[in-house]
Amino acid sequence: MTAPVQLGRLVAPEGCCLIGPASLDPATRVAIVAAEYHVDIVQRLVNGAVAECAERGVLHVDLVPVPGAFELAPAARVCAQQGYHAVIALGCVIRGGTPHFEYVCAEAARGIADVATATGIPVAFGVLTCDNHPQAMVRAGGAKGNKGREAAAAALGLLASLRSLAIA
Repeated sequence: MTAPVQLGRLVAPEGCCLIGPASLDPATRVAIVAAEYHVDIVQRLVNGAVAECAERGVLHVDLVPVPGAFELAPAARVCAQQGYHAVIALGCVIRGGTPHFEYVCAEAARGIADVATATGIPVAFGVLTCDNHPQAMVRAGGAKGNKGREAAAAALGLLASLRSLAIA
């Protein structure tokens, strides 16, 4: 059994300075790199990510379609190098009867992490790795929330924190 997710704000203990996130200005540019494989699921993730960006006042959002999850990292790297302030990588990989699932999931995760590390640009991992289609639908706007929205919140939250560190 996993522990429930508990989101909130950290409080600085006495003698410690809390560096709060900077605000995001309307000029913030975000790229959503999205796989077209399992497009019925990924479209829901994209919709959630765009809604999260809009709610945070980020209005310059570009959508970059790629064939599948394996292709997310190269496109995310180009976006990060082309001046986007944050990149949100969205996709869905559903387990099949071969080890292909494990390879694609592992390489998508590694590639996206490598892009963030190499460029210093926040790149969020919003790739669903599910056993079946119904499980993916539940995570793309169903009872388990919208992981696209959560990925956007993570990318924008990290961007705000990194901006405040640059100011501090």
